[in-house]
Amino acid sequence: MWEGVPALLLTTTGRRSGMPRTTPLIYGRDGDRYLVVASRGGAPAHPDWYQNLVAQPEVWVQVMADRFKARARTSTAAENPKLWKTMTSIWPPYDEYQARTTREIPVVTIERV
Repeated sequence: MWEGVPALLLTTTGRRSGMPRTTPLIYGRDGDRYLVVASRGGAPAHPDWYQNLVAQPEVWVQVMADRFKARARTSTAAENPKLWKTMTSIWPPYDEYQARTTREIPVVTIERV
């Protein structure tokens, strides 16, 4: 838990270094899928962890004591409204972050492999 909301650890592979990079992120659920938001607080550029998983979508996730290999992807245009609503119900500031930037903040879905 972080600030009263659920958090997981996402480990991506650095797109330039090839080294593992671990980032704590707020998460939600959509069925068996985990959801995270690449907000970077509304900064103009995507966070490094997001750029890493776009380059290499195979990731590791840890939720409490459960650590597993997974595949991450950006939600589709059709999925995004529902998933965004799920995530803003968990962390309402995501709407403020979106208002700060012209980029569309991605919602990432993560599924066990």
